[in-house]
Amino acid sequence: MEKIFILDTNVLLFDPRSIFSFQSNVVFIPLVVIEELDRFKKDQSENGRNARSFSRIVDKIREQGTLSSGVKLENGGTLIISVDKRTEDTQKYAFDLNHNDNLILSTALNLKDEGKNVVLVSKDINLRLKADVLGVGSEDFGTQKGNIDELYSGRKSIPVKAATLKVFEKERYIDLGEIGEEPYPNEYLTLIDELNPNHRSYGRYSKQKRGVVPLINLREGIWGIHPKNLEQKFAIDALLNDEVKLVSLVGKAGTGKTILALAAGLEMTISKEKYSRLLVSRPIQPMGNDLGFLPGDLGEKLAPWMQPIFDNMDLLFGRKKGDNSSSYDELINQGLLHVEPLTYIRGRSIPDQYMIVDEAQNLSPHEVKTIITRAGESTKIVLTGDCEQIDSPYLDSVNNGLAYCVERLKGESLISHATLVSGERSPLSEIASELL
Repeated sequence: MEKIFILDTNVLLFDPRSIFSFQSNVVFIPLVVIEELDRFKKDQSENGRNARSFSRIVDKIREQGTLSSGVKLENGGTLIISVDKRTEDTQKYAFDLNHNDNLILSTALNLKDEGKNVVLVSKDINLRLKADVLGVGSEDFGTQKGNIDELYSGRKSIPVKAATLKVFEKERYIDLGEIGEEPYPNEYLTLIDELNPNHRSYGRYSKQKRGVVPLINLREGIWGIHPKNLEQKFAIDALLNDEVKLVSLVGKAGTGKTILALAAGLEMTISKEKYSRLLVSRPIQPMGNDLGFLPGDLGEKLAPWMQPIFDNMDLLFGRKKGDNSSSYDELINQGLLHVEPLTYIRGRSIPDQYMIVDEAQNLSPHEVKTIITRAGESTKIVLTGDCEQIDSPYLDSVNNGLAYCVERLKGESLISHATLVSGERSPLSEIASELL
């Protein structure tokens, strides 16, 4: 039986092309949703851009027919935008139709009473709860099933023969045939002696070479930072690997995600001069809205949001208490280091840069796509974040942009991922992460 999917406003603000995601079914948008979108059209935030994008999409579609009667979509579905269907029995449902959410629910109830198979799609948990109470089917949009523990970790352990392990340690390479099933590109491998589990080596699967290669080993560390555990060794290998153009680092607070990324970025940009500039950015919640409420010029407005980046820079450059200036100020003045919010990234092209996006778990899948598609020739992007620390009301540990990127791109040879587990910031930080 054909379904009618009624979309809430937040779905269209989350993804303006969501109307094409329901196969050959009917997508029904109540007029009150269009009115709500109209309030966002002048915003410079991501919500504003998505509202304007949706309006342009629908304006193009309506050339094919009357929206209130239904217009065929390119995926075989049908789009209907119609006046709200107000229920007559407001006493039965205790409805206050002055609330837009209740108008959307009323529309769903009317269609259900007509015998239609109705599903309300909303990213608002409370609206889905209301729908459930009233007997209307509801679901979230753009969600992946599963939990954070099932997220691709970027590593695996493989038992091998002792002779194979000796060959790898001597020749620094073993063929794919020696390890059996093909790993994901750039997956990090722990090769364990079948007869002696304490004898092991570590490597990375190179799809180009069709075999396992050793990790990049820097005796002097990178920018004064040395790996403190195995996962950090994997992360450093990914961050310094010229073959990899997108690195994702996931881990709880204190595991070293940001400082490793910054140290690698400085190493590749300043020391090795492989990139023209180190660009460091992080999302502002809500993206693009809060800058105007802070006093001062742009730099002063950004300071509270960018301070975590500068704290890590102070550590890397050894800034001491009482210093009025830091060594990285000179890099900023020379244009070699640039720190900025993600607010203004849309429409840009970013060539030949080492780009770090911190706190990427607060980005939606659409926003992550927008960022990655900005990468120009020779640019490398690093996404860091903790998927269990989400500030956005419409994202969760599995359906945020960082987790989405990790899962969707894990099979590509330009991608590498590392999961950091052990907290190294301080014993107190580790205790708090584990027990609070």
